[in-house]
Amino acid sequence: MLEEKNDNLPQADGQEEIIQEETVQDENQSAVEAIENSNAEESEDDSIGEAHNIPMKNYEAMSMDELTDELNRLVSQEKAMAIRNHVEEIRKEFMAKYHHFIDEKRDEYSHENNGDTTGFDYHFPLKNKFDSIYNEYRDHKNQYFKQLQNNLNANLKTRLSLIEELKNLVDNSDETIQDALKHVNDIRERWKKAGAIPRDKYNHVWNNFHFHIERFYDHLHLDREARDLDFKHNYEQKQKIIARVEELVNEADVSKAFRELQSLHKIWKEEIGPVSKEHREELWNRFSELTRQLHDKREALFVKAKELEVANLAKKKEIIAQIDAVSHEEVTSHSQWQGQIEKIEALRNAFFQAGKVPIEVNEEIWAAFKEAVRNFNAQKNAFYKDIKKDQQENLNKKLALVEKAKSLMNNEDFNATTPIMKQIQEDWKKIGHVPRKYSDAVWKDFKEACNHYFDRLHAKRNESSAEENEAFEKKKDYLESLKEFQLVGEHKTDLDAIKKHIETWKSFGKVPHNKRHIEGKFNKILDALFDKLSLSKKDAEMAKFSNRLGQLAEGDERQLQNEQLFIMRKIDEVQNEIFQLENNIQFISNAKADNPLVKEVNKSIDRHKDELKLWKEKLKQIRSLKQE
Repeated sequence: MLEEKNDNLPQADGQEEIIQEETVQDENQSAVEAIENSNAEESEDDSIGEAHNIPMKNYEAMSMDELTDELNRLVSQEKAMAIRNHVEEIRKEFMAKYHHFIDEKRDEYSHENNGDTTGFDYHFPLKNKFDSIYNEYRDHKNQYFKQLQNNLNANLKTRLSLIEELKNLVDNSDETIQDALKHVNDIRERWKKAGAIPRDKYNHVWNNFHFHIERFYDHLHLDREARDLDFKHNYEQKQKIIARVEELVNEADVSKAFRELQSLHKIWKEEIGPVSKEHREELWNRFSELTRQLHDKREALFVKAKELEVANLAKKKEIIAQIDAVSHEEVTSHSQWQGQIEKIEALRNAFFQAGKVPIEVNEEIWAAFKEAVRNFNAQKNAFYKDIKKDQQENLNKKLALVEKAKSLMNNEDFNATTPIMKQIQEDWKKIGHVPRKYSDAVWKDFKEACNHYFDRLHAKRNESSAEENEAFEKKKDYLESLKEFQLVGEHKTDLDAIKKHIETWKSFGKVPHNKRHIEGKFNKILDALFDKLSLSKKDAEMAKFSNRLGQLAEGDERQLQNEQLFIMRKIDEVQNEIFQLENNIQFISNAKADNPLVKEVNKSIDRHKDELKLWKEKLKQIRSLKQE
């Protein structure tokens, strides 16, 4: 009777386990590794195999919103173990971007509060959403592991009972050779279907099972023909596996080939029985050599991926250098800083899209990136700290204008106050930005004071508008009545009548600005009447001017001022003309009084002197009116 095989015995057929690419580090590590190990049987839901079919995206290039949406899609549509690597990669990228985002918000808060961050608290709803989805994934994963552990333990009991059944069959069975062979095949079929077991028990259980299988073949007095047929069948099956692995060595998709190789190792070890001793070492060596070749190709892929990561590292270092260069550029205005901020944002996006770097320098390059961005923000904040002083001064200026506007908003002297209020508004436009937290409030106060004043002004003007329309109607009717007026031919009587018409016309008051054409019609009638009188040209001109002056006095004071400036310019022009004429006489040869040319020039001088007297009389009259 042979003893049960222990853990120190070599594995059957000299087989070795395939080392997995990844290990999972959590409380359920043993359960996961039992499933991942290529020699262990797959779990019932086959979720680990599915993980290889989900392509890994460039999560580093995604925004936080995109990462959250992708996490939600995976958790809602895929099995927990199929996405575990994806989820952890997404979480790593999300948290890196989140911490960078919070750092920027903290810097902004520090800038607005003179470097104090004690009260900083930033609510970011997207983080809560992400955490909720991630917690849902963890619940699914923990539930899966709990069920998996139960299944592994149950499968272990099943396999131990099959080993015990096989052992009893070898040592104590009274069955015929054919019945014993059928019994062994039944045990092997049940073994194949028994499912995965804890990894730390795997080698011990597997070695014992195959130890007793070989005992069955080697030590029982079986029918040699049946035994040789079984060996032959197993030999042919292993030859097919070797042929398939030879094809996989040339497969373009190395990752796909490696996954199939793992399945073939499982079939070789779990589903196909032993071959005759003379072929065992030969077959295994061929299988092992092909496995090594595929491992080498897979390792070459890793080397290529490593080279790409090194290239990505160089890109990221260059981006960090560019950020440092931007930080050292001299910037002196807000608009320039906005351009610098856009540059940094573009470089940040380029950094996130550059791809993975070697894991051993990942933390180092990330720290260097954050430091470069932090230095830029420090430069920016220093600039805006100085601007903040200017903004405080601007705030003080605007507050002073608000107080001034409030003090005038109920003033009844609209003619005097309106220009001042308009000037206040112009002064407001010239003042720069104020601190953001005061901007809305100070503008609201200023706008209310100005609106209050100008609403009152418009209301007053609307009242005046009704009176002006009434004056227009009266003047229109009066203009019709003047068409019937006739001079009697006596100078004083006619002049008094004209003056009375002028006084009556003035008594009606001002008309709307858009209807002032009626004043021109009245002036034409007056001009015609004055022309019929036997007045001197000077008297007629002064009578017309007196009427015009009265109309100007009813309007804006600026009209009188403009008229005065016009008269003063005319006086200067006439005086210059007289001076030029008098100067010209001195250059006339034989400039005697009876010289025709001299006579003509002297007449022109006399006319200009008369004109000068007239303009000076007008100036005197307008100045007298302004002094009243």
